[in-house]
Amino acid sequence: MSLELKPRVAVRAKISSVGTYVPERILTNADLEKMVETNDQWILERTGIRERHMAAKGQATSDLAVEAAKDCLAKRGIDASEIDCIIVGTVTPDMLFPATACLVQAKLGATKAWGFDLSAACSAFTYALQVGSKFIESGAHKKVLVIGADTMSSIVDYTDRSTCILFGDGAGCILLEPCEEGEVGLIDFHHEVDGNGGPALNMPAGGSLKPSSHETVDAREHFIRQDGQTVYKFAVRKMMEASETVLANNGVAGTEIAAFIPHQANKRIILATAERLGMPLERVVINIDRYGNTTGGTIPLAMGTALEEGRLKKGDLVLLASVGAGFTVGATLLRWEF
Repeated sequence: MSLELKPRVAVRAKISSVGTYVPERILTNADLEKMVETNDQWILERTGIRERHMAAKGQATSDLAVEAAKDCLAKRGIDASEIDCIIVGTVTPDMLFPATACLVQAKLGATKAWGFDLSAACSAFTYALQVGSKFIESGAHKKVLVIGADTMSSIVDYTDRSTCILFGDGAGCILLEPCEEGEVGLIDFHHEVDGNGGPALNMPAGGSLKPSSHETVDAREHFIRQDGQTVYKFAVRKMMEASETVLANNGVAGTEIAAFIPHQANKRIILATAERLGMPLERVVINIDRYGNTTGGTIPLAMGTALEEGRLKKGDLVLLASVGAGFTVGATLLRWEF
């Protein structure tokens, strides 16, 4: 296969390091059996999840993000003072303002960095990855941290068995830098938004439409609400379509992808997408059994898993794909460069 790169940028961006973090406390399916009417076999068969990590009391999204960033920087062997920009993809910011990126910047000691949050639910990391890459491609920055982090336990209703089994807490961080001669890095992306899907997956209250009140708290409207069947059907279709689009646009077949790293929402969605792309299952990275759905954190956490298992090497073609609330859709094609 000879990949023909589009002549769209003078400088390309690459991922040069990956860091991850999950809290110590683990919530197993057996634990959930004591909380709601469910059981381990039911959860495992329908989602592929065995356990998920839970933040400690007082541990916020910025704390998870900082630990992942520290891991990322340590593996690259650089100091936080070298970072130009920090982008945090999250739907569970520490607070509405200031942005979680500001808190991360201060805690890291990234003295010359600016930053901001990006909200795209489970597609937050893929969206933030492309935004960060543009700063590299434009020549504006040399080192950009892109973090996907969520403390989903803070917005999960643990009396709702349809949602509480799905989510966990965690963070992943990647460092973007300019490609060196002969490297390819980030190749292309395909993103979509379908705002008609908003009612199928959301948190009804807490924003300007429904400010916090006794009524919204009593109605449990500060927790995730999901129409599971609608979300599942959309996710299977659009994760596959977005992946097919970005591959077709670059003349790449699914069988040529060395590693498919999808958003970890449901194992059945992942397997259905891989099958429809004709992708061998041994090339699909799945860690949902250990972490559940960490929303913005799933793809960088899965990158970490792939590296730990020796499944990524320099020169590999890698496909990322996500679907999230909104609905948001994202797929990224890249070449692994370290």
